[in-house]
Amino acid sequence: MNLRTRLFGQSFVFKDVKEVLAKANEIKSGDILAGIAAENAAERIAAKRILSELTLEDLRRNPVVPLEVDEVSRIIDSDVNEPIYHTVKNWSVAEFREYILRAETSGSDLRRISRGLTSEMVAAAAKLMSNLDLILGASKIQNLAHCNTTIGGPGRLASRLQPNHPTDSVDGILASVREGLSYGVGDAVIGLNPVDDTVPATIRSLENLYKFIETWQVPTQICVLAHLTTQIKALRKGAPVHLLFQSIAGTEAGNTAFGISTETLDEAYAIGLKEGRATGPNIMYFETGQGSELSSEAHHGADQVTLEARCYGLARHYKPFLVNTVVGFIGPEYLYDTRQVTRAGLEDHFMGKLTGLPMGVDACYTNHMKADQNDIENLATLLAAAGCTYFMGIPMGDDVMLNYQCTSYHDVATLRELFRLRPLPEFEAWAESMEIMKDGKLTSKAGDATIFTK
Repeated sequence: MNLRTRLFGQSFVFKDVKEVLAKANEIKSGDILAGIAAENAAERIAAKRILSELTLEDLRRNPVVPLEVDEVSRIIDSDVNEPIYHTVKNWSVAEFREYILRAETSGSDLRRISRGLTSEMVAAAAKLMSNLDLILGASKIQNLAHCNTTIGGPGRLASRLQPNHPTDSVDGILASVREGLSYGVGDAVIGLNPVDDTVPATIRSLENLYKFIETWQVPTQICVLAHLTTQIKALRKGAPVHLLFQSIAGTEAGNTAFGISTETLDEAYAIGLKEGRATGPNIMYFETGQGSELSSEAHHGADQVTLEARCYGLARHYKPFLVNTVVGFIGPEYLYDTRQVTRAGLEDHFMGKLTGLPMGVDACYTNHMKADQNDIENLATLLAAAGCTYFMGIPMGDDVMLNYQCTSYHDVATLRELFRLRPLPEFEAWAESMEIMKDGKLTSKAGDATIFTK
């Protein structure tokens, strides 16, 4: 395994695969903060050159966190399909990239090969791609999952209705639910980020959301994004749960900082299948975001793109219905400006798709970042072209509880119209029955929330 090269009349030597992966990364403020980024463009290009010549077997043998110290590494490695892996292990990363982008390589080809990959392989391919490469690669892949409805099919763009409220007011939450549904938003999930993470409050919100969708026969899923341990307790008390949610990290230490372990995830997955009210079999919902491991000092000296790919490797183990990267939420310490957020959003979406996940993106930013609403709309447009599975839908794109900006109900409608995409089939049929949509487009009744109060 060669870790040295000569470029521009200068010799470059890297100590291990982890350093090559880190320094081959596009500029990210998080990598700079961690002290692992390339010092200049020449070193970055040298690292990319070496990475392009490494084999997929080299990457499997050199995970960024050793198997003996990290349960995420062990899960990713144990989930590899060995026969498929042995057909590709001698490919260089450059050959792998070319295979993904080749015109004759289909989405089914990529879905099959994904079962033989580790997360380091997925991240390595992303590091050798331009933004357009990431869009093309992701656009080929459609990963289906079923909870109460089926997500990920061709020609469909789903949305999460996010009816957050600064006091968890039932009236306020349901007002947002009515408005969002009236715009054809909410087919992926109606997902509430609660202010109050207690079991009674979680049960109350779940019961109110469940009662609403049962009353109006809305074909969707509900979720209250409390901590996973809170949701498990609520479920054990008989709460109406469809999806179980948790933020996850790409290392065991990062998940410990989130207050979870694979044991917790195993428990949630088992009880969700046994006692949850979803049709299934896909009943887990995960959120991620580049930089979370660094923020908890759990990165082991690895770069944030590779660690993000490892989140997807962990998520795959639990066959989720939804996964999304909250790409601009964590702040400028990790993704400094629009350019970095755009790159990260395209990387994350591609890596999630290549890992086999029904991958969505919360195209968003916080007020202390060098970004604005036009930037996020640009990113959402690129992601829609890349075949993004779902986006967030928030009143006016401004979350009044989490205090960040992302995609609105109107943005989801615009992206569907622009790319000739439609909601999930079951939801579209319901929206037509409510006269909100016709032939895949919103009608004059769209946006009139009073249809749910008459």
